[in-house]
Amino acid sequence: MGNNDAIALKVEEITRRVGASEGIEVVEVEWKGTGNNRFLRIYIDKPEGVTHTDCEMISEQVGTILDVEELIPWHYTLEVSSPGVERKLAKLQDYDRFRGRKAKVVLHQPVDNQRLWEGTLAGFEADEVLMSVASGRQIRVPFDQIKKANLTFEW
Repeated sequence: MGNNDAIALKVEEITRRVGASEGIEVVEVEWKGTGNNRFLRIYIDKPEGVTHTDCEMISEQVGTILDVEELIPWHYTLEVSSPGVERKLAKLQDYDRFRGRKAKVVLHQPVDNQRLWEGTLAGFEADEVLMSVASGRQIRVPFDQIKKANLTFEW
């Protein structure tokens, strides 16, 4: 695990603690950029949706803790935002939480000769994600085979 990954895990833990009382969950913590142009991005969400005030609160409180603990040894800019309408699906529980929503899933290995699947999430069983795809067919995808997944916005 690289230094960035270790810091991201610690930031995720701090953010989870800070946001717990407000029902805020951490969707993802990521580093972008290099040198003096590094951005630490924290994506947060909550069932009723994230407000600007939620982002401000997380930014101020987590930023203060990071400064006090001197966790990050280089210059960076902290950004906090919602994951957006096409949010990333990172945890197995996301597939149940967003049951009934449209999603796009990219796999490491093909299922039925296909690596890209689009359909409606139908939850999960054991370690498999269930999706309803074209013509009402349901597929099962092993969670560890998912390379990338996100909700898709319906117009």
